[in-house]
Amino acid sequence: MLWFKMLHILAMTSWMAGIFYLPRIFVHYVEGREAGQDVARLEIMARKLYGFMTIMAVFTLGLGLWLWLGYGFSGGWLHAKLMFVVFLIGYHVWCRAYLKQLQRGELNRSGRYFRLYNELPLLIFIPILIFVVVKPF
Repeated sequence: MLWFKMLHILAMTSWMAGIFYLPRIFVHYVEGREAGQDVARLEIMARKLYGFMTIMAVFTLGLGLWLWLGYGFSGGWLHAKLMFVVFLIGYHVWCRAYLKQLQRGELNRSGRYFRLYNELPLLIFIPILIFVVVKPF
């Protein structure tokens, strides 16, 4: 079971790397476009990164389900963690909406907006870590 836990952590780390980096691509895209730069490569990078992070999200969720079946579903901390995991999935889907806007050339938010948007997953991820490590209830 520890191998599954290790793979779950590896997949989650990879997913979170994508979650943190994709909005930075959005920042560079909107600021580069405003400056008249060629941003076509950023569109390709964003699309490929989203695909990678989606695969890692599926692995994370699948391995998490496997661990849940192996260890059981007990403790309030797990319920709270899963609530924040749902928020993280929502953020992932929200990133897809921005990616689609980027691909259509309609990404009209500012670089500052996407810098702030990039902080949201941290506010979701910190409670997940607290619930998993500290298990406060």
